[in-house]
Amino acid sequence: MTKGVLVDIPKCLGCESCSVACKLWNDLSWDPEQKVKTAKDRAKEPNKGLWPNDWTSINFYGLEKEGSPAWRFVKTQCLHCEEPACVSACFSKALQKLPEGPVIYDQNLCVGCRYCMLACPFNIPKFQWKKVIPGIRKCQMCPTRISNGEAPACTSVCPTGALTFGEREELLAEAKKRIKENGYIDRIFGEKEAGGTGWLYISDVPFEQMDFRTDVTTKPLPSYTEEYMKVTPIVGVSWAAILAGLYVYFNKGKEPLE
Repeated sequence: MTKGVLVDIPKCLGCESCSVACKLWNDLSWDPEQKVKTAKDRAKEPNKGLWPNDWTSINFYGLEKEGSPAWRFVKTQCLHCEEPACVSACFSKALQKLPEGPVIYDQNLCVGCRYCMLACPFNIPKFQWKKVIPGIRKCQMCPTRISNGEAPACTSVCPTGALTFGEREELLAEAKKRIKENGYIDRIFGEKEAGGTGWLYISDVPFEQMDFRTDVTTKPLPSYTEEYMKVTPIVGVSWAAILAGLYVYFNKGKEPLE
């Protein structure tokens, strides 16, 4: 059985302990201009999203619930799909899905094609545009911790219980229980989206109001991409051979430049 994380959105206070833990565990660099922001500060600025060195972020939403103001904080990171489109789109095998659940990335195998960025329906993988030898960056779900029976770094430090790590099937049962007990929206985001994801979300306000991709198909995305991606290396090699042949043909008999 694969592991996953249940995110109980109403319990999140936006403290960003998870973001700090993520950076410390994964040795990610800090933005020197970044400072600690209060809830009022966050309300005045747009949501920052993800960056190559920010594998997780907390986005703020000022909403209304039953006619009264309501603040909601949403943790954002790779959703670790059950059947990830990014893996099926990666012909170099730099992205792999582990049996335990994490979708991991090996930069040594990456060719920089960025097909994974195009394939991901949640806009998660980010490219290191400023690097001399760039790669893709995203949450790895702390695979070494999970293989040792530990929770991901972010979930282990959550002070409010907004993040629960465990077996995905057990988390789905817990999510349905909380929805019934707390009067939440009758939907588990990630249960079926893109064929199902490892990170599951429950909420007391509609997901559409918090920029969730609620229009994503429930069909596993690799079923759309695998047949096309099988021919990508063949096409690449074929074009290289054609261009080499054209070069030889048009330069045949010409004197080499000194």
